[in-house]
Amino acid sequence: MSNRGTLEKLMIKAYESPRYAGQPVAEFTAFINPGEITLSYEMEYDSAQGAGTTNSRMNFKKMKPGDMVLNFFIDGTGAGGRTVDVQQQVQQFQTVTGYNGSIHRPNYLKVVWGTLQVKRCVLKSASIVYRLFKPDGVPLRAVISATFTDNSDDQTRVAMAQDESPDLTHVRRVKAGDTLPTLCQEIYNDPSYYLAVAEANRMNDFRNLTPGVSIIFPPLEK
Repeated sequence: MSNRGTLEKLMIKAYESPRYAGQPVAEFTAFINPGEITLSYEMEYDSAQGAGTTNSRMNFKKMKPGDMVLNFFIDGTGAGGRTVDVQQQVQQFQTVTGYNGSIHRPNYLKVVWGTLQVKRCVLKSASIVYRLFKPDGVPLRAVISATFTDNSDDQTRVAMAQDESPDLTHVRRVKAGDTLPTLCQEIYNDPSYYLAVAEANRMNDFRNLTPGVSIIFPPLEK
């Protein structure tokens, strides 16, 4: 745990596994912490309009993955008390957030900063602006504007959305002592749906649930 008053730098950690398992394969530390963080999210709806009506009813479908926008300022003039190689810092950012030939796709990322909730994401877009140069063209300052998109798994996203309606698909991870009827009671308010859930999950033995296994609870048919 850090001491009070200790300056913590925002970090981006790169992983090759979509489960974010093991140690990060690379890290990028902000030269100066961002002055602001922009979080955006979007809801998706189905518009249903009845015959002879002028207004449509917006039926909620799902929450789309959210975006986070960060700006990174890199100063190689030494004005901040330390000198860095601007191009090297930019290259490190690109290495951490960009394409990884070992997994044939961009890295999976975690953005970590102090008490800020750890965000699992991937890089959506980035732009780099160089603003000051030496006479020989070497850049002395740069600003990286980056947009990251949420990469939480479906179970985490369902939990974040706090979906409670039995008309929505739910995912539950089995805990010790759970039974299918009791889980159906929690979600549908009716334990008798356990056979339908067992069939939807192609369970051979629904009486003995294995802790840690995820079970899908489909919407109720009207």
